[in-house]
Amino acid sequence: MSMKKRLGGAASEPERRLEEAVGRVAAWRGREIDYTPLVGGLMNQNWVVAVAGDSRKYFVKVPGAGSEMFIDRVAANEAARNAHAIGVAPEVVFFDPADGLEISEFLEGYRACTNADFSAPAIQADVLGIYRRLHASSSLCLTKTIFDMIEEHIEQGRELGAHFPPAMPWIEHRYRQAKAAFLASGLDLVPCFNDPMPGNFLIGEDPAAPLPMKLIDYEFASNNERAYELGVLFAEMFYDEQVTLGLIEQYAGTVRPDMVARVMLSRALADVKWATWAIVNRKLSSWDFDYQKYGVWKYMRARQMMYDPRWESWLRAI
Repeated sequence: MSMKKRLGGAASEPERRLEEAVGRVAAWRGREIDYTPLVGGLMNQNWVVAVAGDSRKYFVKVPGAGSEMFIDRVAANEAARNAHAIGVAPEVVFFDPADGLEISEFLEGYRACTNADFSAPAIQADVLGIYRRLHASSSLCLTKTIFDMIEEHIEQGRELGAHFPPAMPWIEHRYRQAKAAFLASGLDLVPCFNDPMPGNFLIGEDPAAPLPMKLIDYEFASNNERAYELGVLFAEMFYDEQVTLGLIEQYAGTVRPDMVARVMLSRALADVKWATWAIVNRKLSSWDFDYQKYGVWKYMRARQMMYDPRWESWLRAI
C-alpha cells in the first residue's frame, strides 16, 4: 500500500514536521507537492518529495531530536557541497542552518549498497576511488579527529549514566597508547567521510547501464586521520587481513609497515568510537534498535584487536 501523501494532508507529528520543512522552500510555495517516507536513518526522518513541474525528486532530511549532540549540521552541509563539487555526491538545493534541515536531489536509478556488495572487487575499487578524491579535496571547516570523537562520547556516556563494560578501564588504557603513538608520529589530516555504512554508498540499479558510485550522508564528516578512514571502512565491511593489505596497496600504491600499523590500530579505535556512540544513544533514543547490544559487540571486537600480539609493534611502527 502506498504511503504517499499530498501536502496539506499531514496526520502525524513526523508528517507535520515534514510539511513545515517543505514550506520553508520559497520556490515550492503554492505548488502541488507529494511526499513519501523513506525507511532507515537512525537519527533523522527521511522523505522523498515530488514537486509538480520539477523533473527531479528531492530527498528531505529532517534532523531528529538530540542529534545535535553528535552532528555539526553546518559542517556536514559544507562537506556535502564539497563532495558534490567533485562529483561524488548529490546536489544540495536547500539548507537551513537554524536546525540543519537539508534538501538534496534524489538520485533516480540508484540503490543503496549492502554488506554483500562490498565483497565485489569492483565495488571496493569504486569506494577507494571516491575516498582518494575526497581526501584530496578542500579542507573542511571542522577538524574532529577520532580521538576527539571517542573522548566526546565517553564524556557524554558518563554524564548520562551509560552502562560501560567492566573492561572499560583496560580499553581506555589501550586507547591512550594508540593516541600517544599517533600524536607522536603526527596526524595525517584530510577531509574524511567517517561513516562507511553500506547504505551510504549508492550504485546503479541496472548492471547493464552502470552509473558512477555516489556517497551520501555527510553528518559525521570532518578533517581526520587518513588511516582512520580506511580502518573504519575495513572494520565495517569485515575484511580479513589479506583483503585489508590488498586494499591498502590499492589505495596508497604500496604496503608500508607504518601505514599497515596505522590502519590496524584505527580498526580498534573505530570500534571503540562506535561502541561508545551506541551506549550513549541507548540513553537517548526510543528507536526500536538494541543500541546496548550493538555497543557491547563493538567493544568485544575492539578488544580482539587490542589483544593482538602485534599491538606493541604496531604502536612502534607508526
